Amino acid sequence: MDDVTAVPASLFGPFSGRCGRNRINDGVSTTPRQFAFTTRAHVAVDDATGEPIGLDDVDIRVGWLLDLIAAAGGELMSRLWQPATFDVLAAGRDRQDRTLPAQGHVAAARLGWAPIYPAGVYVPSRVTRVVTAQAMATLRTLAYRDAAIAALSTRFDPATGVVAPPTGSGDHVSAGFARGVLRQLAARARSSGGAPAGRVRITDLQGPPQTSAMARLSAADRQLAQITVTGDELVLTVKLPTSPAPAGRAQWRSVRLTAAIPAHLHDRAVTDWHLPTLILDRRGLLWRCAATELVPADDPESAAVAVGVDWSPSTLGAAAITAENPDGLVSDYRGWTYDDRGLGIKLARLQAEGQLLHRKAARLTQLAATAEPEVRALLEEKIAVLNEHREAVGIKRGKINRELAFHFGRQVTDYAAAAQAQLIAVEDLTTLETRGHGRVNNNRAAQSARRQAVAALAHTAAEVGITVVSVPARGSSAWCPGCDQALCRPGGYHTAWCPGCRVGGNRDHIAGVNLAKRVLLGKRNVTRPRGQLPAIRVAEHAPVRKCRDKKSPTPSTPRHRRVRRSLPTVTPRLGVTPKQHVPAPQASVWDTVKPAPPHGDAGSRDTRLSQAPATPAADSMRST
Repeated sequence: MDDVTAVPASLFGPFSGRCGRNRINDGVSTTPRQFAFTTRAHVAVDDATGEPIGLDDVDIRVGWLLDLIAAAGGELMSRLWQPATFDVLAAGRDRQDRTLPAQGHVAAARLGWAPIYPAGVYVPSRVTRVVTAQAMATLRTLAYRDAAIAALSTRFDPATGVVAPPTGSGDHVSAGFARGVLRQLAARARSSGGAPAGRVRITDLQGPPQTSAMARLSAADRQLAQITVTGDELVLTVKLPTSPAPAGRAQWRSVRLTAAIPAHLHDRAVTDWHLPTLILDRRGLLWRCAATELVPADDPESAAVAVGVDWSPSTLGAAAITAENPDGLVSDYRGWTYDDRGLGIKLARLQAEGQLLHRKAARLTQLAATAEPEVRALLEEKIAVLNEHREAVGIKRGKINRELAFHFGRQVTDYAAAAQAQLIAVEDLTTLETRGHGRVNNNRAAQSARRQAVAALAHTAAEVGITVVSVPARGSSAWCPGCDQALCRPGGYHTAWCPGCRVGGNRDHIAGVNLAKRVLLGKRNVTRPRGQLPAIRVAEHAPVRKCRDKKSPTPSTPRHRRVRRSLPTVTPRLGVTPKQHVPAPQASVWDTVKPAPPHGDAGSRDTRLSQAPATPAADSMRST
């Protein structure tokens, strides 16, 4: 079994929700939290007859199901791609002036939005629920973009290509989003000859989005799918078609799939296992599962120690500690910088390789447009190869980003737990833009896995009862934590110094102190937006005094260990005068392995094998 690394539920659905609090037997306050993981089935049987089914056959039947869902979802999305759809979603009311429910398939049923299947194809109503739920989730996400585009288009001047400042607080959008919409509006103005755009909707700028080939079984009920737990295995019973175009109910049969629960979940306090999302990748059927577990409840208002995490252009991030005592805020201004183990350099190399492949494919596409038929066929073959290589590079980058994100989350969580911190402050990514470092560095920093690292950090920190809070990022590395004045750069970009407070050091560590200060000052004003991290919107200031007491923990580093290797035992040969053995000097190598387990390991490099030395044997031979 593989692909079982736990990933945060925000990558595949809503972020961890708080459904209430309770207490377990030991008196520790807990709260339910959702998380996600992936696994694969290793056994498949027919639910009615009990006969085994090959996994390849299961992949084919799941592919038929996904094709039906993708085709129906695409047809429904193209039919609903009109401004009236987004007006209804923005109003949130149905024809009877009732509030639309949160469940996507229920809201679609009230509005009369249903997919249309090809003639002669029978699809159960529960599969229709899956289709409408996925379509409604996409449309509700794009409803915000439609409203923002409409607001920006009314303030856009096609003659100058500038958007006027917003008049109300509700019209404010992020700078990156506004730049993207501005490019779309400018292109539309050029195509229309510079005519006034007026109020533009999202349907005027782009076509309907493509629907993914996946089946979110959570929108269905037990008539389509159900999941049970048997020991350390998950058993999923799901109805699958027996043909690409099933004509009746008899051509939908239940299949019972069995998959192992990942080993790292065996000791977790899981209270509920949810229906998975089925997708097909290069290796076959993949389950994206979700579960609910109990984790220690957080209480931000009682926090006295916080860790601030600053995103760094040179490495993924750095952290620093700020503590609150009766005299105010204090910090030792000693930070900790994350070591990405060289993965950042590898990601930069793969990014440059992917961009090169993209440029070559785009250039060959231009040449193929005007080439002869024989040359065009050769160029299309080369373009297909380049696109395949670029896709492989993207898959590799995704795997490295996930590994880097979870390693970063675990390191920061251990650092915060060692400091007995209750809060971790991260910069608000919606207001964080990398600018002024050159085209290459800006692009590299913009494509780093910061959002994935935040989700992984929130997932790992919740296991030990530490809350991750988003705080404003502006000025965190430019202002002094003590006097809130601009810092100077005596040693270049990576250093910061305040002549008034006489504190300074690495700019990322100073930023970590500022972020930790902001979360401690605003811990009583934390908002919890649905589907997002807890956030603090306003940055408050209070002086952070430098103290001599050690506040931050010392990061654990591998202890170098000397390993001595002796000569192998020489078996004396009778009747033969052996050569004189001169033992070589005792070699010493420096190893960085972890300490040996308490019980020892005969094959470990930390354990010396009990062998007789070679020197006494050689001396005895000489004495004869």
